[in-house]
Amino acid sequence: MTKGAIFDLDGVIVDTAKYHYIAWKELADELGFEFSESDNERLKGVSRMESLEILLSIGNISASETQKEEWAEKKNRLYVDLLKNINRESMLDGAYNYIVKLRKEGTKIALGSASKNAPMILEKLGVSELFDAIVDGNCIEKAKPDPEVFLTAASLIGLKPDDCTVFEDSQAGIDAACAGGFHTIAVDKFGVLKKAEKYISVLSELL
Repeated sequence: MTKGAIFDLDGVIVDTAKYHYIAWKELADELGFEFSESDNERLKGVSRMESLEILLSIGNISASETQKEEWAEKKNRLYVDLLKNINRESMLDGAYNYIVKLRKEGTKIALGSASKNAPMILEKLGVSELFDAIVDGNCIEKAKPDPEVFLTAASLIGLKPDDCTVFEDSQAGIDAACAGGFHTIAVDKFGVLKKAEKYISVLSELL
């Protein structure tokens, strides 16, 4: 049994990808090009600024760093506005019960997410107190597939990578976990991820 569980947020605990997509699409529409749901898949597990770079490459748009910062902030305002109504019922099937089960078994729980909005989302879901450590995009310098986010989380809960299992729904996240020496469980409802030790579609399968 793993001593520590490190969860990604989007696509593992709650599905906010649809809200990211709506916000990015609105920005793309304003800039005058198409941004599809398949394009949005490329942004999973990627930081906000890297996501913007991918979006701009799709639209073949160049801009100054100042302009990019403005667009990234605008996208985030749109995204946060869409999140106003989420609550515990918004959590993916089995996520709450599985995390509670692990805590009762004595497992240390951490969040390892690229999202800078992670603390706010956990607060709205009413589950902040279930996490022994929260590492988000505000805490790290290197985005996935660099393992920094998971290594930081493991350090904060006082465990070695080999004593922790990472739960991820993106290839960048799985790659990061593997690079850091963690055990991996892929939340892979589309059957597209590689290199994980175990595959599930949703956390309820582990209950």
